[in-house]
Amino acid sequence: MLTLRRPMSSLATVRRNPQPLDPRPSSSRGRAQWAALAVLALLVALGTSACGADTSQAEVADPKPVATGEVTFKDGWVKAAETGMSAAFGELVNGTDHDLTLVGVSSPASSMIQQHETLSQDDGSMAMQEVKDGFIVAAGSHHHLSPGGDHLMLMDLTTPIQAGDEVAFTLTFDDGSTLEVSLIARAFDGGDEEYHTHGDGDTGDMGADADS
Repeated sequence: MLTLRRPMSSLATVRRNPQPLDPRPSSSRGRAQWAALAVLALLVALGTSACGADTSQAEVADPKPVATGEVTFKDGWVKAAETGMSAAFGELVNGTDHDLTLVGVSSPASSMIQQHETLSQDDGSMAMQEVKDGFIVAAGSHHHLSPGGDHLMLMDLTTPIQAGDEVAFTLTFDDGSTLEVSLIARAFDGGDEEYHTHGDGDTGDMGADADS
């Protein structure tokens, strides 16, 4: 008896990839529920993102002050002058937790240094007068010294100050602490402030060139 055998290739099974299942329900009610869940998920994601942005902005807008525990003199400079008077400017920064008063300033460049404020007069001119009690620098704050405002006045130069020179200063505070600073001299044409005496003595030549 003859037995017929078919080639193995003809017995091979053909496998077809199944069609992907549609996750959306086929009924109209199911589709509506699926759409509602999708919208809810989107709203939750947007709400979380918005909350995160608000928190970041709040942290940037309200940074906590950092107490360094130190007193510094930032961006300081002194006016170049050949003789007579000069002035020093900058920013006193109090990084401590208590108020400080600047009670004294000294420098080899001048025999006397005073703390001055600038006031507007009735005729529109500007006049300087000494702040005898000294500048107060609040805890964690600063006191700005600038031309036309508060400044340190070198009343009698002992040597010419040339642009580019470094001038040493010693600042003394009411708690007994001191601060040594070195300021660079700059060529500067100031205003026309005059020295205001409050009637307590002759100013000599402390007139229009006092802070110019």
